[in-house]
Amino acid sequence: MAPVDTEVVVVGAGVMGLATARELRQAGRDVVVCEQFALGHDRGSSHGASRIVRLSYPEDRWVRLAQESLPLWRELEAESGRPLLDLHGTLDLGDWAPNRDALTSCGVPFEVLDAGQIEHRFGIRADPGDRGLFQAEGGIVHADAALAALADTVEVREHVRVRSVDEDGDGVVAGDVRARVAVVTAGAWAPALVGVDATPTAETVSYFDLGRPVPSVIDTTTGAHSGYALAAPGGLLKAGIHQTGRPADPKAVAVPDRELAARTAAWIERRFPEAGPLARTETCLYTIREHDEFLLERRGRIVVGSACSGHGFKFAPVVGKRLAALALELL
Repeated sequence: MAPVDTEVVVVGAGVMGLATARELRQAGRDVVVCEQFALGHDRGSSHGASRIVRLSYPEDRWVRLAQESLPLWRELEAESGRPLLDLHGTLDLGDWAPNRDALTSCGVPFEVLDAGQIEHRFGIRADPGDRGLFQAEGGIVHADAALAALADTVEVREHVRVRSVDEDGDGVVAGDVRARVAVVTAGAWAPALVGVDATPTAETVSYFDLGRPVPSVIDTTTGAHSGYALAAPGGLLKAGIHQTGRPADPKAVAVPDRELAARTAAWIERRFPEAGPLARTETCLYTIREHDEFLLERRGRIVVGSACSGHGFKFAPVVGKRLAALALELL
């Protein structure tokens, strides 16, 4: 193999790729991140102003992963000097008993609120007899600020598309970059690039004027797919119906689905009576695997971190650590 350009090449400068590159840089390794678009572009999964952070999950393993990730966000916040987290809590509506049990198992405090308490404290409409699970350590991460904070710590080559990643002797070739190890965090492009068994979908995200912060809401009463709502900068409420997007070709420019936006608006009108009408929509690519499992594995000299099924952003710091550890085994 010809001399390497770098020790590690990371393919994809979304939140997972940047978090991995930061960990490798902190370990003293030479790292280059290749991004086919510009940093913060809207053709993938990491763009936008906010994402939910939460400890409340229906399984212990996800709660523990969130517990591991939260202090790492605080570490990045302190390092960057940027405020990254707003923790106004999380509120689970509908079938929250599994979350209660998982939180209890992991020693996480929470409150069970009746309909009157939900409406009085948060201005969120609840039907008589409803109860909700409130956990105070959740809220939002400012996604665009988090990407910028991570990108400040690494070398990113923008507008460099990697069309193939191949082992070459005792190293790898990723596009025009030669390295000892490659880490592929290509999101919806990963199935075609490295054969990830996952389905890219184009999800529709809607925004509404609200003018005040609220807890991040997960509502299982919306049918087979949960509704979600969270604060966004500028007095906005960001919302959608989780995993309802159609299978998508990531190379095509996605267009918001009007029917999904209308479903979201009807749900927001029911739960958030103070919210204004639909203000705007955008798309976000998910990469969905069975049971929403992450894929974090090493294939020879290629490390694959992909398919976060629309709930990965909050875990980026700890996922970055795990992917970096897999790469370091080869250096």
